[in-house]
Amino acid sequence: MKPGTGPSTGSGPSRAKSRDGNREPGAGRKQAPIPDPGSRTPTARLEFSADAEAVGDRLDRFLTAHVPDFSRSQIQRLIEEGHVTHSRFKKVKANNDIREGDVIGVELPEAQPSTALPEDLPLEILFNDADVVVVNKPAGMVVHPAAGNPTGTLVNALLHHVKDLSGIGGEVRPGIVHRLDKGTSGVMVIAKNDDAHKELARQFHDREVEKEYVALAWGLVQQRKRINASIGRDPKNRVKMSTRAGRARNAVTRVTWSRDLKGVTLLRVAIQTGRTHQIRVHLSAIGHPIVGDALYGGVHRRVPHPLRAVTRLTRPFLHAERLAFVHPRTKERLEFTAPLPEDLESIVADLVPADQFDSVFARDTPGTNNEFER
Repeated sequence: MKPGTGPSTGSGPSRAKSRDGNREPGAGRKQAPIPDPGSRTPTARLEFSADAEAVGDRLDRFLTAHVPDFSRSQIQRLIEEGHVTHSRFKKVKANNDIREGDVIGVELPEAQPSTALPEDLPLEILFNDADVVVVNKPAGMVVHPAAGNPTGTLVNALLHHVKDLSGIGGEVRPGIVHRLDKGTSGVMVIAKNDDAHKELARQFHDREVEKEYVALAWGLVQQRKRINASIGRDPKNRVKMSTRAGRARNAVTRVTWSRDLKGVTLLRVAIQTGRTHQIRVHLSAIGHPIVGDALYGGVHRRVPHPLRAVTRLTRPFLHAERLAFVHPRTKERLEFTAPLPEDLESIVADLVPADQFDSVFARDTPGTNNEFER
């Protein structure tokens, strides 16, 4: 199912309004506090069994990955309040280690009205039914409210545009099962109730969801290039992730399609895992950082004249173009695509001769992007 061919029952603005909207996110609104899960009565219990990939994790990190609607600080509060159990520890602490086979239980608080505030922010809704909503997230929008971004987020926008949300992880708000970086645009799916949230989270965890991105990278990157390198927090810069971290988790990225644009390569990239900054880290690690990505070496002081268009970029050239998953209730396989946004499309238009622009995204092999070699 692609945008324009399936239902789009959300009340979000049109694409044109989304681009032209000039309302300041959160203007005139009171900043919402971070929810305090420990202050509520737990009513739902989740249980997780740790696999080999989780070995070496701290308990709070493990639960943050498995309950994405709670921040790490909120998870730590649940642990402190006694709402978390660990099969190997009677006294549970946030820094308890994880071993394969450990059983972790967590009691979630009852659903309360969201502490995040609804905001009338431009948002393109691709699909909306009783269980899930699929959106085309704009670049520059943070997904989750946090200390540094309490307003102007995707959650704030969804609370305004989507009216039939039920309890998700102890709060009446959208269920975030995966994230896109602030500077990354593209397709995201959000759960609207606990059952949908649990099933989508399972599909992401079991790597049943297909995710494909469009990126522009420096240099010549070969099609079908496979990058298999674990990713963890950079020990020298805590803002960054790295393939040389002491504690890292398995990550696999594959280039499914590429076009040489003489100094840069336009790519489609599929990810088997979903680690933080995964595509950005992997492409940088092989010497081909994403153009415009200042954090990972993608901004060059000197740019050859034929590539001068890339100097207009104000964010990494990365867009989540395609997302496919199984509907949590109907079990129908759904697929959504979002076209390249104007800021990125204009860069490509300046890099490609006018008579070749319409064919630059042509695929060499039909269906190539759907095949992820394991």
